[in-house]
Amino acid sequence: MDGVSKASDIIVGMHTKPSFHVGGIPVYGDLILAPMAGFSDLPYRSICRSLGSSMSYTEFVNVDELSKGRSGSPRARQKLCYTSNERPVAFQIYGHNVERIVSVAQRLQDLGPDIIDINMGCYVKKIAERGAGAGMLRKPDLIADLMDKLTKVLDIPVSAKIRLGWDNDNRNYMDVARALHDHGASLVAVHGRTKSQAYSGRADWDAIAEIKQALSVPVVGNGDVRTVSDIESIKTHTGCDAVMIGRAVIGNPWILQRRDRQEVTLPDRLDLVRKHLALNVDFYGVEKGLVLFRKHVARYIEDTPAGVRKIRVPLLTCERVSDFEELLCSLGSEIKGPIGASV
Repeated sequence: MDGVSKASDIIVGMHTKPSFHVGGIPVYGDLILAPMAGFSDLPYRSICRSLGSSMSYTEFVNVDELSKGRSGSPRARQKLCYTSNERPVAFQIYGHNVERIVSVAQRLQDLGPDIIDINMGCYVKKIAERGAGAGMLRKPDLIADLMDKLTKVLDIPVSAKIRLGWDNDNRNYMDVARALHDHGASLVAVHGRTKSQAYSGRADWDAIAEIKQALSVPVVGNGDVRTVSDIESIKTHTGCDAVMIGRAVIGNPWILQRRDRQEVTLPDRLDLVRKHLALNVDFYGVEKGLVLFRKHVARYIEDTPAGVRKIRVPLLTCERVSDFEELLCSLGSEIKGPIGASV
């Protein structure tokens, strides 16, 4: 991970004083890569930290997976790998059983994260309907109990990422936010939709603003941030301490530099693709690293001109790093200047 080994130093250097604190932990900067299953792994977090993400959240991990054996399943442990230059780093976990969440969080603290974050926003049916993720939103009393127990046994801050409720008939976000705040949460990140909405409709920034006005801990706003202007809009509208960006960062990490993707030249884009691929191969090995990288490269080049898109299929199927590099070289000879200008 040497290519981005000074990511946290770069972020701190860009800001002379912390933007906010999580407990006693200073955070420099107001943009954060959202935790996303299959995307916010160590390689991509490293890329995003180097471009401006102010802290790192791991992919969410099921506490049941972390309860297997003495140290959890290999897949679960890999999701919690991080480097020291990512700090502050939050381990995001989810589950439906309070005692198991607390037990796992205690063990995870020994791995050195700065923060334990509880996912209360995942809308996926098999998770939410078991009472985990957004399923927890239906039980503010259980959330209060969980926070009481976590803050009692942990020496590091606890945070949570929530939605506005289960559905439009159960928008209990203020009850949930107060349960978190009053029982020890050091930060609350809010996606401005309900569980039933998933990503449909518009994010309710008014609700995020209401939460921000009611809490004394940092509130992070999330939802419908796709452009640089959206960043400033949600901050102005909600007063949030920071902005968490998820889907819009995939294939466009430059938004964390406050650069819209149409401003990014092809050479800049290809340079980052190469760095990202190298990090993937270094972390996962050649075979798995290439396979997992395909979904990223598809997004990196999705708005390129027709002359470039013709090599999309070969890029998504090549099995050797040398073949990938050859294709990237041919890609670089196709066009020059900002990519969006040719679309």
